[in-house]
Amino acid sequence: MVTGQRDILANVERLHRCMDQADCAAIVVRSGKNVTYLAGFAYPGTLARHLDFPDSPREVLLVWPRHGEPVLITNHYAAPLARRDSWLSRIEVYDDYAESPYALMADLLRQMRLHQETIGFEKTYLSATRWEEINHLLPHVMMRDCSEMMAQVRWIKTPGERRLLQVAADLLDKAYLEVFPTVRVGETERDVHSRIVQSCIQRGAGWAHGILNAHRNTVAYGGEGDIVFQPGDIIRNDYVAYSQGYPGHQSRTVVVGQPSEDQRHTYTIMRDIYRRTIDYCRVGVKASAIHTFAEQQFREHGYPDRLSLVGHSVGAWWHQQEPYIVPTCHQVLEAGMVLALEPHVGYWHLQDLIEITADGPKLLSDRFNTDEMFVVG
Repeated sequence: MVTGQRDILANVERLHRCMDQADCAAIVVRSGKNVTYLAGFAYPGTLARHLDFPDSPREVLLVWPRHGEPVLITNHYAAPLARRDSWLSRIEVYDDYAESPYALMADLLRQMRLHQETIGFEKTYLSATRWEEINHLLPHVMMRDCSEMMAQVRWIKTPGERRLLQVAADLLDKAYLEVFPTVRVGETERDVHSRIVQSCIQRGAGWAHGILNAHRNTVAYGGEGDIVFQPGDIIRNDYVAYSQGYPGHQSRTVVVGQPSEDQRHTYTIMRDIYRRTIDYCRVGVKASAIHTFAEQQFREHGYPDRLSLVGHSVGAWWHQQEPYIVPTCHQVLEAGMVLALEPHVGYWHLQDLIEITADGPKLLSDRFNTDEMFVVG
């Protein structure tokens, strides 16, 4: 395989093994998470949105043959960044708004003599219109959905990916440690949220997003507004900061003013359940069993609330990736996974990045001490 000067972070050995098992002569990906993963760089801003919209007139495709050189198909606006930052050597450009990238993709597959083979496509990211177009352009290709296969490839991290995840986690915790001590009674959610995002960007994040709400705000994930922080408020937070396309993703329990004894007691319960759940994350344990364990722990302590997402894998482009720690996911944990663990009820939100190793779970984001609630104001 011919590539550029940069090291390849993607798990190519696992990718090729999965392609062999699926009898795929090539895969063609167009989602942000798979293009970023295989191309080795992340598009920012406006260019990024075109990797997410299925009806984009400026799609980016990546053709990865099982044998031979991979090719990035991009448009004139997006090509310069790809040439500068991708580890791929071959980059083909189509005339966006005037041409279809799928016509160029079909020509490339014919040049590779793969136009009568089994090709994997992301059915979850292709519109019905595009699926029909591919069928028309390549009538003899056997189209196979490779979405689940690519998720399985991505969830085992390479050493390079783990380093980027740790860098991003450290970046986010540094932003927290810079901003949280400055929070004062009378400030709004919007005030503090803007400073956290600013700190992440100034520290080198490509982009950052998340939530920050007072516990009195009954619409979590409804945006940061003009609610004013008061003594005794718990500040719920859930941020993602991306470094070179890989996310740091942590949540910390913060209290405005000295916490009450009831708050201290509740936090101790939540922290201990959280840490026991992390310790339960071992090689060979099913995701569904971890969810059941966390739910039972909360119920034993008098919290019958429904637990939704106890955790999830993380990866390039978008922080929530498979496997998800939910009752219906029976995937067993494998060494090399990195999970964001967040078993919680209500606004008592703790979250860290955890690497699954043969010796047990390992904390990646260890700059922020969670033994006690973080007191501000």
